[in-house]
Amino acid sequence: MGRTALIVIDMMNTYDHPDAELLLPSVRKVVPRVASLLKRARDSDSPVIYVNDNFGEWRSHHGELLEKTLAGQHASLVEPLRPDESSLFVIKARHSVFYETPLHYLLSQQHIDHLVLCGQVTEQCVLYSALDAHIRHFDVTIPRDAVAHIHPDLADAALLMMERNMGARVCPSDDLWNRRPEESATT
Repeated sequence: MGRTALIVIDMMNTYDHPDAELLLPSVRKVVPRVASLLKRARDSDSPVIYVNDNFGEWRSHHGELLEKTLAGQHASLVEPLRPDESSLFVIKARHSVFYETPLHYLLSQQHIDHLVLCGQVTEQCVLYSALDAHIRHFDVTIPRDAVAHIHPDLADAALLMMERNMGARVCPSDDLWNRRPEESATT
């Protein structure tokens, strides 16, 4: 039997990009939920994997990225989500957590078959990551209250697409680490 991993998407962020002002209100709401998911995943010994844009800083590594975000204007949104010593970290360049990254290999090596995707942005990186996970035959869960969005209408549409078209389980974050997706279909 496989394992579940929590995938934290793009939460190490300075928020100095064009859509930041539209994104920040949603991020402020989801940070406590993501922090709670991190605690529950760690308490259950589930792997936590941060997958984050490098913002074009091709000479940086995850430690430098974390330092830069913690030194920024929105450090209070990053601090509660700080990776611990057991966290894994993958740098990505584009929207999907799988695109041109070693994530699929890492998941295989860790015997992971179920991904809980949280972070930002629902209608972009989370959606594309869920699709790529689906075509790679991973079970996917999206905690609707632990994904931030820029446009609420597009986020709602993205969640519906993930659920209907990709077979993702979309649920409140409080339901996680209690049941796997296949169990929820029978309860």
